[in-house]
Amino acid sequence: MANLETQYLGLTLRNPIIAGSSGMSLKMENLLEMEKNGVGAIVLKSLFEEQIRFEFKKQMVDSTSNISYPEAEDYIKQYTAQNEVEKYLNFIRETKKQISVPIIASINCYSATDWVEFAKKIEYAGADALELNIFLLPSDENTTAATIEKQYSDIIDRVLENTNLPVAVKLGNYFTDLSRFMVQLSWKKIKGLVLFNRPFSPDININDLKVTATNMFSHKEEIATSLRWIAMLSGKVHSDLCASTGIHDGAGVVKQLLAGANAVQVASVLYQKGIGEIKTMLAFVEEWMDKNNYKSIDDFRGKMSYKTSTNPAAYERVQFMKYYSGIE
Repeated sequence: MANLETQYLGLTLRNPIIAGSSGMSLKMENLLEMEKNGVGAIVLKSLFEEQIRFEFKKQMVDSTSNISYPEAEDYIKQYTAQNEVEKYLNFIRETKKQISVPIIASINCYSATDWVEFAKKIEYAGADALELNIFLLPSDENTTAATIEKQYSDIIDRVLENTNLPVAVKLGNYFTDLSRFMVQLSWKKIKGLVLFNRPFSPDININDLKVTATNMFSHKEEIATSLRWIAMLSGKVHSDLCASTGIHDGAGVVKQLLAGANAVQVASVLYQKGIGEIKTMLAFVEEWMDKNNYKSIDDFRGKMSYKTSTNPAAYERVQFMKYYSGIE
């Protein structure tokens, strides 16, 4: 029988499949079903920085904690009223009573302000780890790459100062020198890098001329981006790697482990096929390991990474002549 245990963020997971942050993880019945179907760990639905800052502002009447997007304040007030910060902490406490697999709290953030102190409360509530979901779109033509990178570093440093929890950072791939920056981040005390978060995808409704959302769920083909960078960074970074986006079946899990991931996050597939798909994916991984005579994940993790691959240049290619010029 194959051993699917893996180490992630200093935690021992019974297998590498983590339920990523989503609306599903707001309900205890879903978490119980995830555990029943064998999930290795669960990332709770993200609490947004705006919610925390609004709550701090309400409690402390602190003029320095103004919300960065005033036009969103009415929405945030309404949303926060239904999802108070204290409810999040209580949910962590209740989850730890009923769920045995590791529980990872999540914060969607963009600045290193007073909200970072909230990391202490998450730790005291009993979470096993904290995931920072940071996505700073480089849309301002007057802001340099160095400035944006400093924003990321400042957030991470401030959070690390405020908690002893193992911290993972979930990032997008909008970086000028992604490889260098990921290695630089990994030298900090963060325990993991999650590659990559999936941003809001805008579309335009040509009938009422409004911006709408599209591609709410990831597609199987989207695995390519995270697969490339997991493989490229495996053996280079000084923290664990977790793959995210486009992992829709057991084969996707195996691919990311071969590339060098410690774990993978799934979300879209759970919406599309149901939470029971976790068990199906695990069965595939176990069958594949048995078929290939692997007793543990460590026996093959990173076997197809850039560092160990017999054809590492394949990960660096961005164009293939036969696909783009018709040459066979």
